[in-house]
Order: sequence, then structure tokens, then C-alpha cells
Amino acid sequence: MAPEALLAGVLGVLVGSFLNVVVHRVPLGLSVVRPASRCPGCGHEVRRRDNVPVLSWVLLRGRCRDCAAPISVRYPLVELATGALFALVTAHVGVTWALPAYLYLAGIAVPLTLIDVDVHRLPDAIVLPSYPVALVLLTLASAGTGDWAALLRAVAGGTVLLLLYFALFVAKPGGMGLGDVKLAGVLGLHLAWWGWDALAVGAFLAFLLGGLVAVPLLLLGRAGRRTKVPFGPAMLAGALTALFAAEPVGRWYLSLIGLPTA
Repeated sequence: MAPEALLAGVLGVLVGSFLNVVVHRVPLGLSVVRPASRCPGCGHEVRRRDNVPVLSWVLLRGRCRDCAAPISVRYPLVELATGALFALVTAHVGVTWALPAYLYLAGIAVPLTLIDVDVHRLPDAIVLPSYPVALVLLTLASAGTGDWAALLRAVAGGTVLLLLYFALFVAKPGGMGLGDVKLAGVLGLHLAWWGWDALAVGAFLAFLLGGLVAVPLLLLGRAGRRTKVPFGPAMLAGALTALFAAEPVGRWYLSLIGLPTA
């Protein structure tokens, strides 16, 4: 692994520790800054030495130092998953002007996925601020590269995907949540800046992955036609996958219909 990807992975693990707080507190409407983290069992404030990502959980054997209450394995898994995402995104995007925008996308993907699975909601507290953040970071990326067409494409793509989801929301009430519609615009900005092929592949994969999750649940009787299956995780997974897969998928499709690939 390249040194820059390794460093990004370490950064991701540290960010993942904070994202654990976000996942727990944002759905409850609590501040992610204060108070300091406490054990839900005994109420003791978590010591700094016990708040080292992954390592503290391992050394404590997954239990609180004061009351021995179990600490969910999800905490280190979130930290490791965020680290892996940061490393993969850095290895693919490279140390470029665009990297901060896509690390941000990877960063919000983790808490939004877990919160949507937990409470079937994509909080405005995370999604809405992502619009100005994405626009600023993508503007800096275009300024750094001189590719202003990419920024115009991002705005157009974000608008198109937002309107598409809104049309689906209106056409089939209950089919998806308003949070999905709001998230679509954020994903459209990032995908379209990368390229029209990324936008097309990301949009398609969202519905493909959503179907791959929903259909087995229906067949196994664990969900009915009126059961709300979180769609945010499929949207986020489709968008991140598109960053890596859009180019080869585009080449494959062009070759399939007999058009030149270069």
C-alpha cells in the first residue's frame, strides 16, 4: 500500500472514532462535542487512554474499565471500516485537489449508513450541511485543476439526480423517504464532478443494490410490500462503488454496443 493511502487509513481510523459519537448522538438530537463520552452502564467518563481507536477496545477486551460492561464490537469495526474507506479512496483518487471532497463523501457515508439502518432516517444535520461543504471542496478541486467544466457538470448532475429522486418520491408516496431525495443531490454533485459515467453508474447501482437487499427480505418473509427498507445505504454504496467502477463499466458498455472505447 502506498504511504499516502496508509496515512489516509490512519486518519480514517481516527475519524471513525468521532463518527461513532455521531452515530449515537445525532439521531437523539444531542451535541457531538459535549459532554465527553461516558460508559452507558456506570456513567464514568471514558479516560483518554481508553479512547484510542481500536487499540483501547482490544486492550480492554471489549469491556468498560470501571464496571466491566460490554462495549459493542461495532465501535472498532466502524473505526476500521472508515480507515479502509479512506485508504481505498486515497489510493484511487490520489493526492489531488479532489481528494478532500471524496474523503468527505466517504466520511459521511459511514454514519449515514448506520443511522439509516438503525432508525430509518438520514438526518438533516448531516445531509444538509454536506451541500455547502461539497460545493466548497469541489470548487477548490476545480480551481486547483483548472477544470471548471467539472464544477458545472457537478452542479448539473446534482440537480438532475435531486429532481429524479423528487419525481420518484412524488410519483410513489412511501416508496422512498425525503431524506433519500436530499441525499441524492449530494451524491450527484460528487459523482458528476468525477464524470457523467460515474453519475449514471452510481444512480443505477443504487437501485440495483437496493433491489438485491429488498428482494431476499420479501422472499424470506422478513419484509412485506409496506415494509420500509432503508435505501440510503444502497445509494451510498452505489456512489462509492461508481467512483471505482464507472470507467471500466463505461468501457465495457461501449464495447458491448460496438462503439470505440478510447
